[in-house]
Amino acid sequence: LSMKRTLIVLTGFVLAFCGYIALYAQNLPSGVAGATYITTITDATTGAFSSRSVMTLHPDHSMVAVDSAQGGPGVNFSSQLGSWRTSPNAGLTARTFDFSFPNAGIARVDYNFTIISGSQVAGTITLTVFAINADPQGDGGTVIGNFNFTGNRVTVP
Repeated sequence: LSMKRTLIVLTGFVLAFCGYIALYAQNLPSGVAGATYITTITDATTGAFSSRSVMTLHPDHSMVAVDSAQGGPGVNFSSQLGSWRTSPNAGLTARTFDFSFPNAGIARVDYNFTIISGSQVAGTITLTVFAINADPQGDGGTVIGNFNFTGNRVTVP
C-alpha cells in the first residue's frame, strides 16, 4: 500500500511540474530568450539621441548590455550585467549593475521591454546610482536618467 501512495504522490508532483512548465512557457515572449538586440537610446524628456547599445537576453535569464557611450568622453562607465524575467503584459523587465560609474559607486539600470514582434523591441530605461556600500537592489539611490529605447534583433546573414 505504501508503494502505491508513493507512486500517486510522485505522479502528482510530476503533473504539477509539467503544468507549471506549460504555463510558464506560454508567458515567455516568442524568440526573446537567447536574442541580441541593437538599440537606439534617447533621452525620455527631450527625445535627444543618447547612445546605441547591444543587449543580450540569455536563455538562463542573465543579461548583458554594452553601450556606445561607455568609454566617454562625457561619462565613463563599463558594460552592465544582470538578469531578466517575463512580465505579466508579455514583455519583460531586466535589471543590470555597473560598478565603475563615476562618482557614484554602483549604477543600477532598470529596463522595461515591450516585444513589438519577434525581431523588434522597445522600452524604457531608468538609471539609478548608489553609494558603493548601499544596497542597489533596495529602495533609495538617486535617479539620474530616464531613457527610451527601440531595437532590432541582431541576425546573421
